[in-house]
Amino acid sequence: MNDMKEFEDYGIKDWHEVTKEGKFILFFHADWCPDCKFIEPKLPELEKEYSDFNWISFNRDNNMDIARELDIMGIPSFVIIENGQEIGRLVNKDRKTKEEVETFIDSVINK
Repeated sequence: MNDMKEFEDYGIKDWHEVTKEGKFILFFHADWCPDCKFIEPKLPELEKEYSDFNWISFNRDNNMDIARELDIMGIPSFVIIENGQEIGRLVNKDRKTKEEVETFIDSVINK
């Protein structure tokens, strides 16, 4: 299983560079966000279930430039990137269940 890495752990400032090759799920959250805390305990299960993706965690408050670039104002949010291109997003301010995230990922990868 790939353990989710914080974006800052890559030591690269440009998220485009990090995601240019391969499949990634970006998870945007904030420490103060109760809906983020609701889904966080389920993330290890989701990572295991979708282990062909590299999971990257973005604290939105620490990465506002990236959040603005990707138009992510609501959290928790998920963006799927494949070889540098966005192929799907689940971006809103609503609480998300594990099942909703699975349905979203499945809808993107099964197109």
